[in-house]
Amino acid sequence: MQTGKIGVTSENLFPIIKKFLYSDHDIFLREIVSNAVDATQKLKTLASKGEYNGDVTELKVKVKLDKEAKTLTVSDNGIGMTAEEIEKYINQIAFSGANEFLEKYKKDANAIIGHFGLGFYSSFMVSEKVEIITKSYQEGAKAVKWSCDGTPEYNIDDAERDEVGTDIVMHINSDSEEFLEEHKISEILEKYCKFLPIPVLFGKKKEWKDGKQVDTGEDNQINDTEPNWTKMPADLKDEDYSGFYHRLYPMADEPLFNIHLNVDYPFNLTGILYFPKIKNNFEVQKNKIQLYSNQVFVTDSVEGIVPEFLTLLHGVLDSPDIPLNVSRSYLQSDSNVKKISSHISKKVADRLSDIFKEKRDEFEKKWDDLKIFIEYGMLTDDKFYDRAMKFFLFKNTEDKYFTFEEYEKLIKDSQTDKDKKLVYLYTTNKEEQYTFVEEARGKGYDVLVLDDVLAPHLISRFEQKHSDKQFVRVDADVVENLIKKEDSSKEELTWEQKQELSPVFQAVCPETNNHNFLVDFQDLGENGSPMVITRSEFMRRMKDMSASQGGMNFYGDMPDSLNLVVNTTHPLVKKVVEAKDKKLGKSLEKLATDIETKKAEISELEKAKEGKKEEEVPQADKEKLDSLNSELAKLEENKREKLTGFGKNNKLAKQLVDLALLANNMLKGADLDKFVKRSVELIK
Repeated sequence: MQTGKIGVTSENLFPIIKKFLYSDHDIFLREIVSNAVDATQKLKTLASKGEYNGDVTELKVKVKLDKEAKTLTVSDNGIGMTAEEIEKYINQIAFSGANEFLEKYKKDANAIIGHFGLGFYSSFMVSEKVEIITKSYQEGAKAVKWSCDGTPEYNIDDAERDEVGTDIVMHINSDSEEFLEEHKISEILEKYCKFLPIPVLFGKKKEWKDGKQVDTGEDNQINDTEPNWTKMPADLKDEDYSGFYHRLYPMADEPLFNIHLNVDYPFNLTGILYFPKIKNNFEVQKNKIQLYSNQVFVTDSVEGIVPEFLTLLHGVLDSPDIPLNVSRSYLQSDSNVKKISSHISKKVADRLSDIFKEKRDEFEKKWDDLKIFIEYGMLTDDKFYDRAMKFFLFKNTEDKYFTFEEYEKLIKDSQTDKDKKLVYLYTTNKEEQYTFVEEARGKGYDVLVLDDVLAPHLISRFEQKHSDKQFVRVDADVVENLIKKEDSSKEELTWEQKQELSPVFQAVCPETNNHNFLVDFQDLGENGSPMVITRSEFMRRMKDMSASQGGMNFYGDMPDSLNLVVNTTHPLVKKVVEAKDKKLGKSLEKLATDIETKKAEISELEKAKEGKKEEEVPQADKEKLDSLNSELAKLEENKREKLTGFGKNNKLAKQLVDLALLANNMLKGADLDKFVKRSVELIK
């Protein structure tokens, strides 16, 4: 029997391993099983070189649970170790970086042991004692047993083992008895080991018998040793890709497309990425890519490791150039990982471009599901933006699809404004904005459908990159002003006329905290709508972007600013104006005369003050000026009250405003009921 001390300079190492090293203690089983797989792979390599003559056709790893003995054992029939190798690899090499590790990582709960060659010692996180029973492949080697109770002291004894290989026996401590439950071990093996390249066996297969599940005599293999990403694309069919996707995500909808990655230069990378059907709330879709290193699961938290937009993809990436046992922060700064990340982004763009060229019809059919992913990529990755311009599609209200270049050719002649800027008209809801869409189409314009959550952000990105192009929603203005071809020659109301009419229609605008109405007057022609409600493109876009970001900010908290555009040449509007003149004409004329008189008197007094210092102006003049201003304010308020009162009592004015609200799906509840009843009265 041999005893000794492990080469550790600090006895604090084991407590750190047990408590602080991993945020997830489950990982110990991955470490131990991965080591066992490595041992079998090494034996297979030796056999291929003629340095081992034994049978390597039945290499496997067995995980065994003994609840009564409180042990969890991982066994392999791999390369094994001699007593000298245990001394070298377990007692010395593993702790060569212990001092640096203690100093640098003792406070980092996310640091992972294997970065310092300490993977085997992760077993002490859950064990009060660990035993290694091993027999080397070397000719004449004897079995040995190493044991350690979590202190730097260990024992090595002779042991009995018929077969080449190693058993790691973990005596589970009282704080970790959850790892003596079969379902827990199954769950961990399924998570970390389901695609390891050597069969991993745990328990027996089960079958239903007499109303319950019972063990059969057949070993239960938990892993697929040749997952699809390790095969050549030419050897796989569509149903293979679909089946593998549903193995990864049993409850998911059928994916849109897949990309099979197979790169051997300048780094090794394999994998299959899937484009899922992305819902508008795409946050829940993130972190579905599983990262592997030589078929050993590393993480499914890939943000910061792959480009932001690729976190929406599902599937598997595998690269031996991705370090297996390091923290995410290390992965994010690793140069190989950055190269791989950039390469994947290019491959995704190339694959989409190929699908678009080869199967455009299929691409268009799936565009509505695919577009959020592509838009997200264009917003977060400039290189992807440039590549995606080849296959990004606009869809118009007739459900026709165009590339950026195709659409520019389509609208260039009809939708270039007087300043040589190309105007892209769009709707966010072609049903709710139907009237505006039809009016635009009636003018010979084409209208795009941009109705998803990322559209406002993407529109702004387009405009930043193309200063000669502008996006305008169809309800941002009356149709005549959406694309200004020339300066208007139509007669406009004077400022005084607008001041007199504004209170009439302002009085019948709905009073709400959600909307502000600004009344404007334009000549839309006798056949145009009597009133139109438009939304400021800038303010609406800022609010849309604010809403999509989910935060509280300046624009998001502001009420909608709406324009009530009154068509001054429409017969019904003229009828309201005539009724106003008939009822208020004389009183308004008298008020107008009085107002002008007051203004003239104020003007004279203001002129008399010119060139004088404040103390040089007679007190009587100051008091007279204050009095006149007060009287003028009362006259103007009186005028406004008369106009407002008329507007509130004019059913036709209210009806016209309600019609405009109805066209915008803004008339609901009690207001809609009143509108219907008023309509009946006006029809009688």
